[in-house]
Amino acid sequence: MQINKFIDHTLLKPAAAAAEIDALCDEAKQYSFASVCVNPCWVKRCAERLKGSGVKTCTVIGFPLGANTTEVKVFEAGDALKNGAEELDMVINIGALKSGMFEDVYHDIKLIRNLGKNFVLKVILETSQLTDAEKIKVCELASCAGADFVKTSTGFSGGGAVEADVKLMAAHITKGMGVKASGGIKNLETAKKMIAAGATRIGTSSGIAIIKGL
Repeated sequence: MQINKFIDHTLLKPAAAAAEIDALCDEAKQYSFASVCVNPCWVKRCAERLKGSGVKTCTVIGFPLGANTTEVKVFEAGDALKNGAEELDMVINIGALKSGMFEDVYHDIKLIRNLGKNFVLKVILETSQLTDAEKIKVCELASCAGADFVKTSTGFSGGGAVEADVKLMAAHITKGMGVKASGGIKNLETAKKMIAAGATRIGTSSGIAIIKGL
């Protein structure tokens, strides 16, 4: 198993400085991670530094609360793509989901998907805030809207990835979609458990520790 290819090497702390972002990119190149995942303000810098390396530039949309309007999320996504992002991890409107406003949740995803097919779209559920029925509903909405992945967590709302959620999500998405486990994955043992549960991507700030665990 080439576990490095599962890893989105992540740095989303608001105080992260340019030198740390550069180091993140260089580490991702060294270990041939799938992507780096950074806040939108760093997308252009990362895309330029990673050019030709095979490592993708990933950013977050509506992060970390998901409570922006659809119009703002679509603008943010378009701006990120213009700056060189190849993967977008967007947070659903959790309050809308809990209100039964499923069409609003769907349109958040669908209108970003409508920006094109040349980027990977991951939909963040924030599983720690949802019931199992709500998790299943988001998986269905994301599948219908044409997302490429569903993702467990932002890592900013008090809960991370757990195996049961990964299994549940993997069982309720369209064939060909992936599951990204993110939040609290800090070592090789945990990463392997998530992959065994059905994760096809791992979001972590501990990618090097995971690789060294091999």
